[in-house]
Amino acid sequence: MGATELILIAIGLAMDAFAVSVGKGLTVDKVTPRHAISAGVWFGGFQALMPIVGYMLGHSFQHVVSSIDHWIAFALLLLIGLNMIRETIWADDKESHDSDFGPRKMFVMAVATSIDALTIGITLAFLNVNIWLAAAVIGLITFALSAMGVILGSRFGAKFGSKAGILGGVVLIALGVKILLEHLGVIA
Repeated sequence: MGATELILIAIGLAMDAFAVSVGKGLTVDKVTPRHAISAGVWFGGFQALMPIVGYMLGHSFQHVVSSIDHWIAFALLLLIGLNMIRETIWADDKESHDSDFGPRKMFVMAVATSIDALTIGITLAFLNVNIWLAAAVIGLITFALSAMGVILGSRFGAKFGSKAGILGGVVLIALGVKILLEHLGVIA
């Protein structure tokens, strides 16, 4: 997996956190750097941690599934992508956003938005990707997009939040198809 694919995966994973951050930005009368940094640290930190956990899980049973790992990677990326799109399309437009940036609330949201990253970690184990580099890229990109999401949410409203989940899902599905086609020898 090259740098471009890794960056695209990171952006795709960050879309949930970005959408939630936009929602958080909508709830604050005056966004401060503390709000943006808080969202970035919570979401970026968990998005970096979860692939490492997933990688360790995937690496422990990689020898059992090595002949079908590309199919597993494809299926996981497809399911994650479709789920992101489904959640975005059928999300409750009247969903209330909470302006609480406290640890308890942010922890729950960070875990909820990083479950997909755990699954990606399993996929990265099958692809023998450097997990430390991947986790750093995923975490940094999520940090930046989450911090930016809070600021954009406070300035521009909910326009971006709904589109982010769909874009993230499409990116992950496209990467899954690419991985499958590469391993089947259809594309180089």
